[in-house]
Order: sequence, then C-alpha cells, then structure tokens
Amino acid sequence: MALTEHIKMICKIIKDIVPAFTSGIVTVSIISCVLFAIQTCLSLKQGIFSIGASVFQNGHLYCILMFPFYHRTFAQLLLNITTLVFLSGSLEKGVGTVRFLFLFLLLSSIIGLFYSFMDLLQEDGFQGHTEGLVPVTLASVAITTMHTKMTKAFLCGVSFPTMALPWVFLVITTALVPHCVLPCNVIAILVGVMYGKGWVSFLDMSEAKAGVLEKLLPFRLFRTVSGDMFIPASSEDRKKTLLPQINPTPGSYPVQAYAPLPTANTAAMTYEGWPHQASPTPPLSLHGHVAGHSSGHFSPQSFDHSSVDCYRHCVGTSTIASPSSQQQSECTM
Repeated sequence: MALTEHIKMICKIIKDIVPAFTSGIVTVSIISCVLFAIQTCLSLKQGIFSIGASVFQNGHLYCILMFPFYHRTFAQLLLNITTLVFLSGSLEKGVGTVRFLFLFLLLSSIIGLFYSFMDLLQEDGFQGHTEGLVPVTLASVAITTMHTKMTKAFLCGVSFPTMALPWVFLVITTALVPHCVLPCNVIAILVGVMYGKGWVSFLDMSEAKAGVLEKLLPFRLFRTVSGDMFIPASSEDRKKTLLPQINPTPGSYPVQAYAPLPTANTAAMTYEGWPHQASPTPPLSLHGHVAGHSSGHFSPQSFDHSSVDCYRHCVGTSTIASPSSQQQSECTM
C-alpha cells in the first residue's frame, strides 16, 4: 500500500509539472522523431539539414524549412522536444493549432534566412552550422512575452521582468542543449520581438483564414483525430476548449449558513433616535406613564424644564433604602 501511494504521488507531481500536450507540439515532435529515425537508418551525412553559409553557397534553400526538425544526436532530440513542450505550449493555446503550425514554419524561415545571411557575411563564419527546435522555441517565447499583460515572471523562485524571460531561457538553453549556436538564438529572439510588435504582420495568417482552413482537409481529419488536443483558431472556441463550463451537481458545494435574525428580547433598537432595549411591554416615562400613550407619541419635546428639575431633585436627595421604600417613593410635580 505504501509503495502504491508513493507511485501515485509521483505520478500526480509529474502531471502537475508537465504541461498538457497540444496537437501542434505533438505534430512537430513526431516529425522530428521520424526524421531522426530516417537519418539513423539511412546513415545520412551529418549536418545535411543544418543552416549556415552553405544555404546560399550551395543553394540548399530547403534547409531553412528543415533545420528545426533535424537533430544530430538522440540527446539533442530529447532536449529540444522537452524545450518545445515546456516553452511553446502557451503560444499554441493563444493562437490555435493551425496558426501555430503556420507560425512555426514562418519563424523557421525568417530565422534561417537571417542567420544564413549573417553567416555568409562573416569571413570565418559564426560557430558553424546549427539546427534544432530551440531557435523557433525562443522566438515563440518572445512573441508570448510581447502579448502578455504580466509584468513579472517567476523561474525557480526568482522574479524576473517578463520582457527579460526570453533572454534568461537563451542562456539556459545555449548552455544545456548541444549544438546550440548563440548568435542564431539571439536572432531568433529578435525575430520574435519583431513579430510581436507587428512588423511582419503582412505575412501573418488571420484568425478568419485559419478558421476556414481548419474546416478543410487535412486539418478537418487532423482535428477529428486529435480530439481535445486540437486548439481551435476562433477565440470563442478556444475559451470553450481551454476553460470548459463547470456545471456542478446539486449538493456539491456547501450551503452558506446565515446568522439568525435578532429576537425581540435581545435586539437593541431605537425609537426616534433614542436607544432602548426591546421588551414585550413599552418603556415607562419618568412619571411612570407608558411612553407614547400620554401624549400620543414619544418625543424629546415631552420633557419640559419642570420635569427635568424634578428629576434632578429626586436624584440628588434620594438615599439608599429598601426595595419596598424605593417602590413607594415617587416624584411629584
């Protein structure tokens, strides 16, 4: 029993830490794994789909679309997919699966062109050819930070400005993921910032076009197979998918208990601005008459100067007596 509970606790922790998989991320991950399997089985040349100066020197323009899916080693593949899952899910949930796949290809093309052109201008080149999902992932993080309303972000208990978050991930991924080239990652973040500011909006796909495209083949079949992992392009449909309406069954929530109403014996009440304790019988006036019956109503004007003087005289001249003598004494006008 103890071992079973321990395993369940570990599974719950992993479920809380690992973000939910979406269709776009799963598709990119599967393509990367298939390409790595083909490369391993056919023993293809190392760096066949990498980007660099050779893109323009040898005319390998297809590499600007293929380099995100290409990985040289299994460790590089695993780390790149992990980075994609943890850092790019928010972008797909914000734009939808169809637009995310389009943005993935668009960003990879722009990053590949910029890096290859910059590498061509250098005499010795940068640090060699590069590949993998990290550049496009960092561009996705930069786009997300440009559109978020949060001003602070937390990473391992440390607070950062939201705009600095892509640069923090830049340092981490460049240090941990093999075959990551720092200049390419910097260019990727700058491309993401440019897209977030709307400088390349003429290349973007609108929400309406994405909504029409996802109703056609093969995306319609893709949506049917993916199920809940598919993120719709429409913002209203995304709210229904990501934030489903909760219909609790009767009795699921405790009923709020309200305090009982005050009773007539304990409630302190006021009468025309004069506080008094509520009781079954009306209060007596200074003359022993029922308040409100002698003159029809009780008001401060009912106390004239003679009654006040009489009250002061009685209080000033009274002495301590037995209860019977106190009941027999009365003040006369």
